[in-house]
Amino acid sequence: MEFDNNGLIPAIVQHARSGEVLMLGYMNEEALRLTHESGLVTFWSRSRSEIWQKGATSGNTLRVISVRQDCDGDALLVLAEPAGPTCHTGERSCFFHDMAGASLAAPAVPGSILARLTDVIHQRGEQQDESSYTAKLLRGGVDRIGKKIGEEAAEVIIGAKNGSPAELTYEMADLIYHSLVLLENQGVAPEDVWRELERRFHP
Repeated sequence: MEFDNNGLIPAIVQHARSGEVLMLGYMNEEALRLTHESGLVTFWSRSRSEIWQKGATSGNTLRVISVRQDCDGDALLVLAEPAGPTCHTGERSCFFHDMAGASLAAPAVPGSILARLTDVIHQRGEQQDESSYTAKLLRGGVDRIGKKIGEEAAEVIIGAKNGSPAELTYEMADLIYHSLVLLENQGVAPEDVWRELERRFHP
C-alpha cells in the first residue's frame, strides 16, 4: 500500500448494501490502524491536522464491513454501514450536488432505494406503531403477508397483460415492497437473495 508524500491515502467510503458512495476522506497509517481496531471509520483531518473518528460527536458513525485497496495500492475503498446521514449537512451522501452546484434529490445509485426501504421496514417492525401498515403486516405474519404477495403478483400479471408500462411499474413496486416485508418477517436479509443471484450468474 502506498501513502503519498504527506503520509496519506485517499479512502472512498461506500454504503455496503446500497452501493452509494458516501464520502471521501484521507487516512494515515494510524487512522487506518484505528479503523481496523475499532471497526469504525477513522480519518486524518488535513485541515485540523488530527485523527478523527467519523461520527464521534454527531453519532453518525460508519461501521466497517471491509476495506479494499485498488490495483495500484494508492487508494482505499471502505465498505461501511452508516448510522444516520454521512454528510455534515444531514444528507445521506456528501455527493448530492451537480457540476453547477445545484442540489440533487435523487440518489446517485437508483437501486439504493432497496436498502433504504429495507431499513424502514425493519424500523417499523421494531417500533410497532399501530398506525403503520408495515407494522400491521409484520404482526399478521406469513399468512397475511403471503396473501398480499399473491394479490400483488396477480396484479403484476394483469398490468403486463394490459400492455401498460405505468400499471406494470406501479404493481411491480407493490410486489417488491411486500416481498421485502416477507423477508423481514422471516429474518432473511435481501443481501442473501442478491448473493444467491450472484451464485447463479456465471457468464
